[in-house]
Amino acid sequence: MNKIMMKGTEAIGEAAIRAGCRLYFGYPITPQSELTEYMARRLPQVEGTFLQAESEVAAVNMIYGASSVGKRVMTSTSSPGFSLMQEGVSYIACAQLPSVFVNVVRGGPGLGDIQPSQGDYFQATKGGGHGDYKLLVLSPSTVQEAADLTGVAFELADKYRNPVLIFADGLLGQMMEPVSFSDKKVSYDNSSWALIGAKNRPARQVTSFNIDPYGLEKMNLELQKKYKLMEENEIRYETTLTEDADILIVAHGTMGRIAKSVVEMARKDGLKVGLFRPITLYPFPYEALRKSAADVSLVLTVEMSSGQMLEDVRLAIAERTRVEFYGRMAGVVPMPLEIYEVLKQKIGRRS
Repeated sequence: MNKIMMKGTEAIGEAAIRAGCRLYFGYPITPQSELTEYMARRLPQVEGTFLQAESEVAAVNMIYGASSVGKRVMTSTSSPGFSLMQEGVSYIACAQLPSVFVNVVRGGPGLGDIQPSQGDYFQATKGGGHGDYKLLVLSPSTVQEAADLTGVAFELADKYRNPVLIFADGLLGQMMEPVSFSDKKVSYDNSSWALIGAKNRPARQVTSFNIDPYGLEKMNLELQKKYKLMEENEIRYETTLTEDADILIVAHGTMGRIAKSVVEMARKDGLKVGLFRPITLYPFPYEALRKSAADVSLVLTVEMSSGQMLEDVRLAIAERTRVEFYGRMAGVVPMPLEIYEVLKQKIGRRS
């Protein structure tokens, strides 16, 4: 299989097209503008439609409309833009419409900067809009994985009729790596729900509104059943040298990749360090992490945030094991040696 050198943002765009995405609505914002540019160039070549919306608010409502007629559709943005989309994301989740969102996270809060961050974790996994809804959230650590998970995102969106979020960061979005693409045949069936004409069937309705509280509660209960199925069937994670580990690092996305270098450094020094990398941030792999941490003396969570995934790690560990945290914010990326020195301090070992 031939490989192409591509930026992470471009690889996500190409993977989306190969997954059957023919409609893209978005608004440029650094550090993901290359994805918008890529879709503007490529979609006309495959008889698709690219439209630059006047704002992220407009883009998310275009997603709502296009998805309701059964089209595979995607948008991408960065942190402040995704914040503007939250009302529409909540509508789409309640209306049970499949769609794919990409957030290439940058430093915050507020307008922040254009450097990489993981500070949108709470927004992504706990529901950034109103109501009791969930997004399936995928966190890639390499350009190849970003491309692969984009295809998975469209499949999961259709399977559960739910929005799926690819949670990347500015580093992954901007780095270039060799990447190959699957030629898997695309097929999906929207005939049971999409608004595609009602000549030989009863009329359908797509809505996220129900003025009757009992009716709205019924809608919510249906959603909760679906989320339960996601938690049972869609958990993804990666482990590295966890079988004999005495110390466990937990990190996701780009930080998971960086943490692998820390594990290598520690092993060379005789420290039995392993890595647990969540790939699905929702559903979070609580049980798998609990098992991986069962025999370790220390868990170190590393993030490009003030410690947001840390809360899920603590829920998984439930005070069975000592949990420590190291993070950098505002677009500062922790380097392997820096993390290793922190790790040694945590275990009381001098350099």
